[in-house]
Amino acid sequence: MADKVFIFDTTLRDGEQVPGAKLARDQKVEIARQLAVLNVDIIEAGFPASSPGDFESVQAVAKTVKGPVITGLARAVKKDIDTLWEAVKVAKRPRIHTFLGTSDIHIQKKFRADREKILQWCVDTVKYARSLCRDVEFSTEDASRTDFEYLCRTVDAVVKAGATTINIPDTVGYATPMEMADRVRRLKEKVPGLDHAVLSMHCHDDLGMATANTLAGIVAGARQAEVTVNGIGERAGNASLEEVVMAIRTRKDIFGGLTTGVNTKEIAKTSRMVSKLMGLPIQRNKAIVGTNAFAHSSGIHQDGIIKDRSTYEIIRPEDVGVTAHTFTLTARSGRAALKHHISGMGHHLSDDQLAEIYETFLVLADKKKEVMVEDLEILVQDTLFKVPETYKLVHLQILSGTKATPMAALKVQRFNEVIEEAATGNGPIDAAYKCIERIVGRNFQLIDFGLNAVTSGQDAIGEARVRIRSNGTIFSGGASSTDIIEAAIRAYLSAINRWVAAEAKTKTGKKGAAKKAAMAPIPVP
Repeated sequence: MADKVFIFDTTLRDGEQVPGAKLARDQKVEIARQLAVLNVDIIEAGFPASSPGDFESVQAVAKTVKGPVITGLARAVKKDIDTLWEAVKVAKRPRIHTFLGTSDIHIQKKFRADREKILQWCVDTVKYARSLCRDVEFSTEDASRTDFEYLCRTVDAVVKAGATTINIPDTVGYATPMEMADRVRRLKEKVPGLDHAVLSMHCHDDLGMATANTLAGIVAGARQAEVTVNGIGERAGNASLEEVVMAIRTRKDIFGGLTTGVNTKEIAKTSRMVSKLMGLPIQRNKAIVGTNAFAHSSGIHQDGIIKDRSTYEIIRPEDVGVTAHTFTLTARSGRAALKHHISGMGHHLSDDQLAEIYETFLVLADKKKEVMVEDLEILVQDTLFKVPETYKLVHLQILSGTKATPMAALKVQRFNEVIEEAATGNGPIDAAYKCIERIVGRNFQLIDFGLNAVTSGQDAIGEARVRIRSNGTIFSGGASSTDIIEAAIRAYLSAINRWVAAEAKTKTGKKGAAKKAAMAPIPVP
């Protein structure tokens, strides 16, 4: 399949390394199922040896998600590889993915070793992984800063040892597209064994060139792209799935007829799901999936679009699952009309979900009079991806003004109990958050807070996102409302509810020292 570029999605592994983006097991499974609908080729579901929770999440994905190859990441350590294999072996198409640093910086400073020792370590690791699974991917970590001749020796050796996919990652986002294309081209020329293995790109965005480097490697002969939805990931992020896929599709003249097999009509839906569940907003001008990606404000542009869309659009909105037309709904539109429009947006809801959204829709329609497609999308996302509500806002009252001391009075339901509290603060939101902490009986460190208008107009829906820290762990929360203070309060409660769920899971997850020891991270020798 020389004309196929395999899409390796690492949203659930590298993407989850963003602080505060930790997913519960069911959330990972939900995203993985959507990635299967998107028709990616490989899903890297996590790092099983990093924690018992991640082991369980990867195993759950392997058990329930059909279609793509399921893998996870393991260090070049036998115990890590065994843990990964235990997690993914239940998949219909499992893969072991392991890695070791090959640059002199990593060899000397991280491992305090020499090239020959690392080379043998790579070979032994691949041989062991291959004894368990016939599909083995090996990553030469920091390949873009690895001496080229040594990289060739290492790649040749691990291919001979049984690796079926070779990844040459730009781990720290150091390379340029010209360098990356040259490295891939020369590597394929010097290592004949690569004719029988897939060469993969995994590029980071530290210099803003992750997507460009990935595409340059593909033009030069690589046939697997390791990407994340919305480009999320460690530090500045990874190459963006939607950008790589749509560049290959849109510029067939450059990519020589290469295809990915991705169902592009599911891109927007997948993007929104990842953003919502991970609590990571999408910048408005983000290529392909940003709010402004298909917006035209210039009169000249609008005139051109009316006459012929190709004047200013190289991608049709509907090709990536963005509703091409706008519509409005009112409180009189009815349940059938609501269901029709939601289905047209690509969401298929149960009767209970539709009933819940309909009640929320009526409240919003009374406030806004006309509900736009963007409003409806927020309602759907809030219903589909809500956090289990241990703490639920019942009532709020705010006092604020230029000469008044800001004060908040809240009623919050915890199970069957309604708790009332009041507090003053530097502002109404600060006062409300102090109320919540008194109700919960715990102080949290607020490390990030943001408010965005996600729809237009004076009665726009505002979306609040927060990140809080408790005992070194970060939890994110988000909520939306036409009342921005209400959205901010609900977002804070959402983050706290994630903390409650994590605490409960930690308590119930203690199943004995033996099992914990078997899955604990192993120091790299």
